[in-house]
Amino acid sequence: MSKTTNKYSPEVRERAVRLVLDNQGQHESRWSAILPISSKIGCAPQTLNEWVKKAEVDRGDRTGITTEMARRRCGRFHAD
Repeated sequence: MSKTTNKYSPEVRERAVRLVLDNQGQHESRWSAILPISSKIGCAPQTLNEWVKKAEVDRGDRTGITTEMARRRCGRFHAD
C-alpha cells in the first residue's frame, strides 16, 4: 500500500499559485511565469502548473471538477 504525502503546505501552494496568476502578465507566457516560481519553492514546473489549473477550476475560471466536488465523490467530505 502506498501513501501519498504532500511536501508543500496549502499555504505554500496558494502563495505560489497567487504569484503565478498575479505575475503572468509580466511574462511572455504562463509557463515563463511558472519557471522561476517553481524553482524558488523547489517543485517541478509541471506540478505548479497543475496547482494553477486546479485553482482556476475552483474559482470557476476553467471547467472541470472542483476540489470540493472531488472530495465529495471520494467520500472524504465532512461537513462542519
